[in-house]
Order: sequence, then structure tokens, then C-alpha cells
Amino acid sequence: MNTELENKIDQLIAVLDEDIRHIEDSLLRLDRLRGLVIKRDDVGLNILLEDIRSASSTYTQNELRRKTIREDLARMFDCDVDQMTLSWLQAELDDPKRSLIIDKKRQLRSLAGRLKKEHISTSMLLADCSRFNSMLLRGIFNLGNSDEIYYGADGAMKQQRNTAFVNTQF
Repeated sequence: MNTELENKIDQLIAVLDEDIRHIEDSLLRLDRLRGLVIKRDDVGLNILLEDIRSASSTYTQNELRRKTIREDLARMFDCDVDQMTLSWLQAELDDPKRSLIIDKKRQLRSLAGRLKKEHISTSMLLADCSRFNSMLLRGIFNLGNSDEIYYGADGAMKQQRNTAFVNTQF
């Protein structure tokens, strides 16, 4: 393997390491977000939002580096950029670079699966919060004229009584 190709592979591995760190940080942020939402910590949520904005702009640079390296590798291997994938590249390389690419690909796939699950969990929590808030507001402002069904602490289904939570008559 020539020196230029070896340097590009090393650069690609560094970019993949940054991708791995980014996904791990995203997992931590999602966990932190759920905790802050449950605690109703507005200050913490604002700090987290600023942290996410900052990380997003930094990560954009890594995406551009990955795109450039991918184009350079496609040129070096005389193939189309769309064809240049980690799977294709690992088939073209010899050990130890092949092993490194396989390991990074395995880590990224695993982390991406975890990120997808955590994203779904966070989305479900936020959807439930929104639903609870809507039910609460309807209960307050609909003067109890709702046929909402809810569940008690014992898990039994109950229907909302025709009593207002707040009397808004003047």
C-alpha cells in the first residue's frame, strides 16, 4: 500500500473515531434530556440546547472531512463515489487496516442501533408529556364537559366526571 493511500485510510479512521464519539455523546445527551424533562429543569434544558447547538456546528466539519476523504479514496481506487463504502473499502484493503475498518464499522453499527432505540424512547416520553399536558389543559378549560377516559393509580379505567376543575363562571 502506498503512503498516500495509507495516510487517507488513517484520516478516515480518525473521522470514524470522531463519528463514534459523536454518537456516544448523542446517547448521553438523550439520556440527560429525559432526566431534565422528568425533573422539569428549564435551566438545564437551556444549557443542554446550547451544548447541542455547539456540538452540531463542530460535527459538521467532521462530515465535510468524511465526504472529502471518501471522494479522494474513490479517485485513488478509480471507482464511483457512491460505490466507496466501508464494506467496499474493507474488501480492497489488507490487514491491519482491514481489521481497523471492520472494527469501526461494527462499532458504528452497534451505536447507531442504540441511538435509534434511545431516540424512540425519548420521542415516546416527550409525546406522553405532551398528551398529559393537553389532558390537563382540557380538564381545566373545558369545564369538566369532557368524556375523557383516564386510568387511576390502581390501573382501573375511569371516566372523567362532569365537574369542573376550575369554575370559570363570573
